[in-house]
Amino acid sequence: MALPNKPTGELPATLDPAIEELETDVLIVGGGMAACGTAYEIKKWASDDTKILLCDKAALERSGAVAQGLSAINTYLGENTSDDYVRMIRNDLMGIVREDLIFDCGRHVDRSVFLFEEWGLPIWKTDDQGKSQDGSKGLSPLKDGGKPVRSGRWQIMINGESYKRIVAEAGKAALGADNIIERCFIVKLLLDANEPNRIAGAVGFSVRENKVYVIKSNAMLVACGGAVNVFRPRATGEGMGRCWYPVWNAGSTYTLCQEAGAEMTMMENRFVPARFKDGYGPVGAWFLLFKAKATNTLGENYMQTNAEMLKQYPPYGLAKVPASCLRNHLMLKEMKEGRGPIFMDTPTALSTLSANMTPKEVKHLIAEAWEDFLDMSVGQAGIWAGMNIEPEKVGSEIMPTEPYLLGSHSGCCGIWVSGPEEDWVPDAYKWGYKGMTTVKGLFTAGDGTGASGHKFSSGSHAEGRMVAKSMIKFFNDNKDFKPAIKQSSKELADIVYKPVKTFMDHYEKTTAVDLNPEYIKPNGFQKRLMKITDEYGAGVSTYYVTSGAMLKRAFELLDMLREDSEKMAAGDLHELLRAWENYHRLGTVESHLRHILFREESRYPGFYYRSDFDKVDEDNWKCFVNSKFDPEKGEWSVFKKDYIQIIPD
Repeated sequence: MALPNKPTGELPATLDPAIEELETDVLIVGGGMAACGTAYEIKKWASDDTKILLCDKAALERSGAVAQGLSAINTYLGENTSDDYVRMIRNDLMGIVREDLIFDCGRHVDRSVFLFEEWGLPIWKTDDQGKSQDGSKGLSPLKDGGKPVRSGRWQIMINGESYKRIVAEAGKAALGADNIIERCFIVKLLLDANEPNRIAGAVGFSVRENKVYVIKSNAMLVACGGAVNVFRPRATGEGMGRCWYPVWNAGSTYTLCQEAGAEMTMMENRFVPARFKDGYGPVGAWFLLFKAKATNTLGENYMQTNAEMLKQYPPYGLAKVPASCLRNHLMLKEMKEGRGPIFMDTPTALSTLSANMTPKEVKHLIAEAWEDFLDMSVGQAGIWAGMNIEPEKVGSEIMPTEPYLLGSHSGCCGIWVSGPEEDWVPDAYKWGYKGMTTVKGLFTAGDGTGASGHKFSSGSHAEGRMVAKSMIKFFNDNKDFKPAIKQSSKELADIVYKPVKTFMDHYEKTTAVDLNPEYIKPNGFQKRLMKITDEYGAGVSTYYVTSGAMLKRAFELLDMLREDSEKMAAGDLHELLRAWENYHRLGTVESHLRHILFREESRYPGFYYRSDFDKVDEDNWKCFVNSKFDPEKGEWSVFKKDYIQIIPD
């Protein structure tokens, strides 16, 4: 007989969780930058008697992609125009974006940055002598004409270890602590029993006590981040939990919405960032602020030696800053042809910058090099220390990571949403309330908004603020709606706790609790998923190459994994969390690979390649690829949608 899960400090799960039924007018699902933007803004537009509830899987202060901190705000327009913002993103994402959504974000994002500084975020400034002052040093705030220290055209430097805490505190204060449930994982959205294609609520569970929440809602925002650990990471062994994007982002945004019937867009898009090897430390500040170059093992700048390759991809490779995927494309050529490893030439960069500095200024510069990691990627600083790397003396390896699915960074997968209700927006891009999906009453923002990348933290917060106003408008126009849920609360609780029942029914049948013919644990399930995507879905083991035949094999294996998802087992609340996260990962992977199979071209060389369609086909595929899951029939449809250019070249 196997012993139940050994004591780990986790609360054992029971077969009879408490059930708490709640009703609210507006439900916010998520706790990252977008959700905090909504929390901060929403009560400004709501009447005093409007009920608003936020549910976060974690705790607001350290939830989402900014949890560990950041050293830069990557979207601040300042002297730039929204038109140029659209042009930059359109080029970086290989020509297919929702220009209405990007323009709209661009004209609102700076206001969020002003708020961050007002709440206490230290933003680096340039003084009257043209010198950089980190932490502002008493200089004028941005809204009063203060000049930020730019690391790039769109990026400004900050002291950002506590960035998320500052933003969360403002959201909490505005919404009210009584209207926030932390450690509550929403796992399924609920459609209305009487009105087709209408959101009615959600069901989730506490990760700290045996309790299920059944929540009825008139309007809802789902903003739970992107998807991580859907591909096998480069890190191995005990380092396998290390990744670039936050490990707890499980694709919940995408699976929750697509299973409710929301139309998805550009789910074939993924981001494969080049990062410092093993620690996944970001390279942006080194490229932009410190002006470092990446070289092959011969010391050659491969962006120059391989420049001819960019001419195959006009205009995306010929821009002043070539598209992100194409920069990867050139790096991968070096690695495949044996001129790796690739190094960031940190000594030359620091030597050049410090040439005219005093010893004190040089010391401060080197401290900033370390602070870049200490602000947001402490593990990378640990690797530098452990491997005797002093950046002023020796370079550090960089390498492309495993793929991530997201809609707020340098990627654009997500959900098809209605754009601004203004005359300049094409009718095909607007069908209702701004930020609403094709499911009535269901909104999204941040990583959830598809075809609208490069929002980053500030843009996600701005989208959350915009959606807050839109959701209240929707609610006020639909106050008479009374959501009705098809299943009873007990039936929903049984669905949520099914992995617990599976475990309790069968764990005594073997002597090893993790090995059982009647169930699969979340850890084993996730490893199977990663093996499939890595080997057949364009992961690191194939240098990001797949094909129609490989994708079809992937779906054969995913179909079996889908069957086994019904037998996931959880002996404690942590495993129940992991079980549902992996269910969400599976749904996200399925839509991602369906889109890659449908799009018969390699739109993002350097992020993935279709070996059977290894080109960018502007004639046939300069369009959106959208998909829709029918929750009643359980069937998928994948189809083209016209791209409409709004901002001229």
